[in-house]
Amino acid sequence: MPLACRATKHYESASELNKLLSMNSTSLKEEPKNKLSTTVNSKTLEVTARVVAASVIFLTACFLLNNYLNFWHAWPGMLIFLNSGLNLPDSNSLGWLQVISYLLVIPAAVLYVYRNATDTLIENAHKWDSLVRFIIRAAFWAVFLIGLFDSLISFLRIEGFLPYVVGDNLSTQLGRSNFRGLYLHFPLIGLSVLIAAMVKKIDFFWLALMVVLTEFGIVISRFVFSYEQAFMGDLVRFWYAALFLFASAYTFFHDGHVRVDVLYGRFSKHTKAWTNILGILFLGLPLCWIILSTGMWEKTSSIISPLVNYEITQSNYGLYVKYLMVFYLIIFAVTMIIQFCSYFLTNIADLLGQSDEDPSVAFLQDH
Repeated sequence: MPLACRATKHYESASELNKLLSMNSTSLKEEPKNKLSTTVNSKTLEVTARVVAASVIFLTACFLLNNYLNFWHAWPGMLIFLNSGLNLPDSNSLGWLQVISYLLVIPAAVLYVYRNATDTLIENAHKWDSLVRFIIRAAFWAVFLIGLFDSLISFLRIEGFLPYVVGDNLSTQLGRSNFRGLYLHFPLIGLSVLIAAMVKKIDFFWLALMVVLTEFGIVISRFVFSYEQAFMGDLVRFWYAALFLFASAYTFFHDGHVRVDVLYGRFSKHTKAWTNILGILFLGLPLCWIILSTGMWEKTSSIISPLVNYEITQSNYGLYVKYLMVFYLIIFAVTMIIQFCSYFLTNIADLLGQSDEDPSVAFLQDH
């Protein structure tokens, strides 16, 4: 009897061992499949996110380029071209080019993602951050140089010195906003782009100091020397508006905007990432596109009209820069769109567990 019991126990333990081994072997076979499936899903999400971000940015660039061609070079525009039944007399080829440019947005985004396939999501986001920094640098140098030169010309005109410096004919031409914009402001903008390409720093911090110094100079000239001109106040507004709008994308990058942090602070990292992604897709990007579309839809829109007409203030001896201040809205919307796309990729990286550093650290290391 004891021998039979031992045999039974041996049999039971052996069967349990076989079950355990079979379960382990099954789990070992299934584990690589699960890992492979997870890897494939993560890769698909990563590639999709990159294509979406690049498509939004390329679409923005295509929209701006086509608006420039529509309102400054009289191209037909994609919507007008399509609504006309393809019967515009001399603009068929131009209209087709505009249609094709929009159709190439997604293929161009796919090509960009393919050529940068070795980058991580964080590295890809940093590249878009670099583009934002370049735009802001160029914008800073543009408003700095234009503000100085335009103030100098306005001062010389007011005091009657300009004809002695540049001659009567050029002095008269500089009193026309379109001439000053075309032959003074635009070359300075081109020079600013070159400076921004060589000087790898965000210098708009100095705008705050320049606004303070300019305001201080106005106070001294008004109350000490009893001297004040319209261009002085225009210069303060010109630089202060730039400070406010250009710094928005940078502040957003460092999470410096005011947040009503009632629930967000208690969320997990995963939930925060989803919250940010949904906020970008349904709030941030649509807001920027509303600014661009409503302001640039037609020639009488709030952004296009001042730009086309080189609009200035009512004071003939102030700065001729009101139309450029309208252009600030384009800079604001474009930089925020790019920064939103960068932040979108960063949060996708958080979902996939790829975010191993604070992006602001890498930003500061570049400076």
